[in-house]
Amino acid sequence: MGEKKKYVYLFEEGSADMKDLLGGKGAGLAEMTNIGLSVPPGLTITTEACVEYYKNGKQFPAGMEEQLAEKFQIVQDRLGKKFGDPDNPLLVSVRSGAPVSMPGMMDTILNLGLNDETVKGLAAQTNNERFALDCYRRFIQMFSDVVLKVDRDKFEHVLERFKEKQGVQIDADLSVDSLQKIVEEFKQVVRNSTGRDFPQDTQQQLLMAVHAVFNSWNNDKAILYRKINKIPDDLGTAVNVQCMVFGNSGNDSGTGVAFTRNPSTGEKTLYGEFLVNAQGEDVVAGIRTPQTIASMAEEFPGVFEQFVRTCQILEQHYRDMQDIEFTVERGKLYMLQTRTAKRTSAASIKAALDMVEEGLITKEEALLRVDPAQLNQLLHRQIDASATLSEIARGLPASPGAATGMVVFDANEAERLGKAGQKVILVRNETTPDDIHGIVMAQGVLTSRGGMTSHAAVVARSMGKPCICGAESITIDYAAKLFKTGSVVIKEGEIISMDGGTGRVFAGEVPMVEPGASREFEQLLQWADETRTLKIRANCDTPEDARKAREFGAEGIGLCRTEHMFMAQDRLPIVQQMILAESIEERQAALNKLLPMQQGDFYGIFEAMEGLPVTIRLLDPPLHEFLPNAEELLVELTKLRIIQGDAKEIAAKENLLNKVKALSEFNPMLGHRGCRLGITFPEIYAMQARAIFQAVAQLVKEGRKVFPEVEIPLVMDQAELAFLRQQTEEIAEQVMQEQGIRFEYKVGTMIELPRACLVADEIAKHADFFSFGTNDLTQTTFGFSRDDAEGKFLNAYVERKVLKESPFVVLDRNGVGQLMRLGIEKGRQTRPDLEIGICGEHGGEPNSIEFCHLIGLDYASCSTYRVPIARLAAAQAAINNKG
Repeated sequence: MGEKKKYVYLFEEGSADMKDLLGGKGAGLAEMTNIGLSVPPGLTITTEACVEYYKNGKQFPAGMEEQLAEKFQIVQDRLGKKFGDPDNPLLVSVRSGAPVSMPGMMDTILNLGLNDETVKGLAAQTNNERFALDCYRRFIQMFSDVVLKVDRDKFEHVLERFKEKQGVQIDADLSVDSLQKIVEEFKQVVRNSTGRDFPQDTQQQLLMAVHAVFNSWNNDKAILYRKINKIPDDLGTAVNVQCMVFGNSGNDSGTGVAFTRNPSTGEKTLYGEFLVNAQGEDVVAGIRTPQTIASMAEEFPGVFEQFVRTCQILEQHYRDMQDIEFTVERGKLYMLQTRTAKRTSAASIKAALDMVEEGLITKEEALLRVDPAQLNQLLHRQIDASATLSEIARGLPASPGAATGMVVFDANEAERLGKAGQKVILVRNETTPDDIHGIVMAQGVLTSRGGMTSHAAVVARSMGKPCICGAESITIDYAAKLFKTGSVVIKEGEIISMDGGTGRVFAGEVPMVEPGASREFEQLLQWADETRTLKIRANCDTPEDARKAREFGAEGIGLCRTEHMFMAQDRLPIVQQMILAESIEERQAALNKLLPMQQGDFYGIFEAMEGLPVTIRLLDPPLHEFLPNAEELLVELTKLRIIQGDAKEIAAKENLLNKVKALSEFNPMLGHRGCRLGITFPEIYAMQARAIFQAVAQLVKEGRKVFPEVEIPLVMDQAELAFLRQQTEEIAEQVMQEQGIRFEYKVGTMIELPRACLVADEIAKHADFFSFGTNDLTQTTFGFSRDDAEGKFLNAYVERKVLKESPFVVLDRNGVGQLMRLGIEKGRQTRPDLEIGICGEHGGEPNSIEFCHLIGLDYASCSTYRVPIARLAAAQAAINNKG
């Protein structure tokens, strides 16, 4: 028999790099213990034990309970206290700790080990009966909620009744007599709800608590959080059993949460909150509104100095911003947790740049510190400072950004309305992890209680949503579906606006301004540009788009979709004339009207991108997309016939309906579109080519530098490209002759069909460049119609882990990616200098960008607002894949 598997580790047996086994919290406690900080002793049950627990049908793995007893005895001996001893009791906290941070998603139990006897021991030990009873009532409430599944509200009602009876506002003012009665009533609530007495055996309490934490790995809110944050379901959670220290043992005690730098701005100042005579969950749950961390300097000057030093040690040790939980027990500081701090993107960038300056990290490490997806936050709107605003409330600025929406008081309603496309703001007294689905769909979150480290604040910051906490002037009446603030009453469904950066709430909709990039943002992206090898272009269809993309650092346009220009209201009738034309002459007459319009479009885009390449894709969608819907036409015709309308109008509509039917296809995505249109109606592509080259000629005459690239879509064979290239070259030559000037240009193709990848060596004979259209390449490789797949079954595939991700969101490296590799290899065999890019939506997704870097693409092109994200992701790809 081999050695027994180790399921339980004392804190000193672990280290920071054992995160997968001990969870983030356990690894942090181990590391803090080993660098000599004051950490209450304890042990961690591993994530492997949790995984085995589920494999065994929710039974602990063999040997785990014995190991737990053995290690727990060492902890008791070290402290000289005994678990369950009525005279000198040891109390512990039992907390979850997954390998990936999941704030508030799983369960915690404090003060475990209390019963009717040990509560007396604790009272004698601390010489404080009130404190001991308060711990006991908290424990009964928490244990019953988490382990016995008794509704939390049943205990809250008892508590509120006693506070009212005694005429006090806060829990800390309840008398010993009240607390004794509350404990008895709490035990009665348990008896009535479960049919059993509250467990008095402390060993049984401990094992039940471990069961509950393992079970909480698969509670609804944890599953949803993992789904939203793409966290695997098979990691399991560790369980940390740690000796309790008491922040609520008098006015020389307290508890707090602090960040070593400001998590909203990144400034190098201690940031956080502290409550005197309170336990940890009071701060995090947002039930009492706390004081700032600075006030601790006045309350406990000696401890504060030690705390500042500890924060410096932790930052130097981990070389990153830390999020710390601590408790002061009778003037002694204890560190309960440290983890890498969640932060806004602005804070992420500023802290990373400052740490480079401080010599703590390198430029490359700074680039890796910022999550590219987080940059979205910096591109959020803000409230226009010049606007006249009607401020109705003010709270703590917990997460930056501005939002406007209808007030809703319930997470389910927020989710329902959000899914229906309504903009909502979720307003609550405080949020809990059960509200996460509503926060996901809300524009912003406003709470009347809680601080900057409450659940709402942490979750909203990580999602990049505006959040205001502790807006204490707000009183919510859930039953009447309204809130009052001063003399103002706001009902559900009414519009409010909020500014998460200042904590201000306004009545009605307010004007917003688009964000401008900060100096730090520009600096970080400059470092990214120095590091990356993959060029970043933008997908733009208008001069305004092109100008914005250039501001964001785009190095050209990788895709300009000409069909978007055809959809404009003043052009659509002419486009329809072209489609409905009965002869080439009629079609040409319509095309002649479109030519100057297209030329103007191209002129504006080339001008905005002067000096940079612009890839213009010739018409791609099937022609019926520009015509009215057949069913709507039929309804109109029927109405006209019923009312015996104008005969000419009826004839015109009938003609149009016949044309729509003639052009309709069973599967338009695989039908008469792309270069197939260009071959059957060469005059359409000829008009577009002429418009492009006439715009180029105009700019060249004005002394501008332009680099046009004409892109032929949906090519599957070299003959298609050869035919259309020849036509394009002839038109370019004609324009140059007519205008009396010369200009450079390229002709290439989109690679978006599997066959094109297989015969890329032949297609490359006629192409100056390839651009992978991965949206269509994904559809044709998977045999998915994107709209049908996303509407019908793709979500089920991702939920059931048939596919890890939607292949339309993250590039499928194993399938589509292999075709791309083949296309590149074959294309460059024929033309070693072949320029190759990607212009599907994958061009702005970090994982897909890394793949583009790995397979040697020249550029990735993405939507305008994703350009900064792509620049950073390309730099990270270069750093992570050196050599």
